[in-house]
Amino acid sequence: MNSARTAYMGSMVSTASPARLLVLLYDRLVLDIQRGAELQEAGEHVAASEHLMHAQEIVLELQSSLRLDVWDGAAQLSAIYSFLHTRLVQANVKRDLEVTRSCLGLVEPLASAWREAALVGAAG
Repeated sequence: MNSARTAYMGSMVSTASPARLLVLLYDRLVLDIQRGAELQEAGEHVAASEHLMHAQEIVLELQSSLRLDVWDGAAQLSAIYSFLHTRLVQANVKRDLEVTRSCLGLVEPLASAWREAALVGAAG
């Protein structure tokens, strides 16, 4: 069952539009931070760390995909990604649930905005 799911996800990612890939990354980022927070709250810091490190990797991927020469807002978004990455590292190293929750509070509106932009782009 797991290999079928992996194959399906691989196919979905390989055929997704750039906008859909961005939404998928944000959805996973939100999920990783949510899971990290839940596990921190339960005192399962090793498991929480895995999710928070994956979230850090996603943020770095999002940041590296920015094209500073194409979009005026890219530099500002890059600064947000740098801040978020630093906070995720702090949340993980210090096992700080409040910092993890603040990261979630930053990411959820961004995820929502990108999801809405992808819908508008797909319709237009």
